[in-house]
Amino acid sequence: MNFNYSEEQSLISDSLGKLLSDGCSQAARRALIAEEQYHDPAIWSALTELGMLGLPIAEAYAGVGGTAVDTMVAAIEFGRHLSLEPFTASVVLGGGALQLAGTEDQKNAFLPGIADGSQRAAVGFLEPESRFDLSSVATRAEPDGDCYRLSGRKTAVIGAPSADILIVSARTSGTASDADGLTLFLVRPDASGVEIKPYRFADGRTGADIVLENVPVTASDMLGPKDKAADLIEHIADLGTAALCAEALGALEKIIAMTTEYLKVRTQFGRPIGEFQALQHQLAEMMIDFEHAKSLVFEAAMTADSPDAPIRKKAVSAAKVYLGERGRVICQNAIQMHGGIGMTDEYELGDYVKRAMVAEKAFGDTDHHLERYARQMV
Repeated sequence: MNFNYSEEQSLISDSLGKLLSDGCSQAARRALIAEEQYHDPAIWSALTELGMLGLPIAEAYAGVGGTAVDTMVAAIEFGRHLSLEPFTASVVLGGGALQLAGTEDQKNAFLPGIADGSQRAAVGFLEPESRFDLSSVATRAEPDGDCYRLSGRKTAVIGAPSADILIVSARTSGTASDADGLTLFLVRPDASGVEIKPYRFADGRTGADIVLENVPVTASDMLGPKDKAADLIEHIADLGTAALCAEALGALEKIIAMTTEYLKVRTQFGRPIGEFQALQHQLAEMMIDFEHAKSLVFEAAMTADSPDAPIRKKAVSAAKVYLGERGRVICQNAIQMHGGIGMTDEYELGDYVKRAMVAEKAFGDTDHHLERYARQMV
């Protein structure tokens, strides 16, 4: 597999790297969190100027027309610099949902705003009782004349506190565990009956639980076909999962770089500890695991846009499983080799570990994706 970026992808990586290295320092991130800001408006504006918010959005809707691989290049940089910007939530998940399921009117109404940063989207698929099963949906859309009324609850909705538009799954027919009967709806956060309960994930990014109580929506708010949204939901989640895996890859790359540098400067018995063979072997194993993870993340990105669901699911789940299993080992080994300082809140290593661990759980943990991969083999 060729891991070299194209000229355009190198430009994406270099431009983002410079922007984020200047604005996403540990001090800057912690200041945003202390001030209870969801993200940095200055960085969001700069991302718009660079065209990054329109990266996977078609040119017809004021986007760049990039692929999921281009998105992966950007996501690696967001993970490498621990950005708090809701890129994956709004651009990848929200924009992906609208491109896959939206009518021309819906695309024209929302995608240009996502691409220029004036509107942010968030996608709510998971529910408190669903674990990671995207088809386990208790939220219902009850007919009310020509409209519907939504009632239910969504949990762990990435980017919801700063979103201008929500995309949620609801059941228009069937029981809570049926794959059929699911429909997507566009919901305004300020609509009557919508309650956003914000919080921060362990890595500092924002999420929320969303309570829907008799929320009115019209037929024009329906996104995609009625009762047949299960496959769409899986595809949208796969786009987001592939991007989150790329973010985790960027974080792991930084973890290994920090560990390598620490082994060079930390001395014991009058020698840098990096000269000890046991630690050299451990670091080499981390690097091998990283290269394996890299190949799987690239494959997931190459298939994330594909309508071939079995191939896409296998690739995305394989990356998720490997990052979940070996990524955790990389993090544990890095902390161990850093010793006491690796356990402190002040040292930035822990921030990168948290980013990798949050990515491990988002849209399905290791066990969930291992089972999903196995189902594609039958």
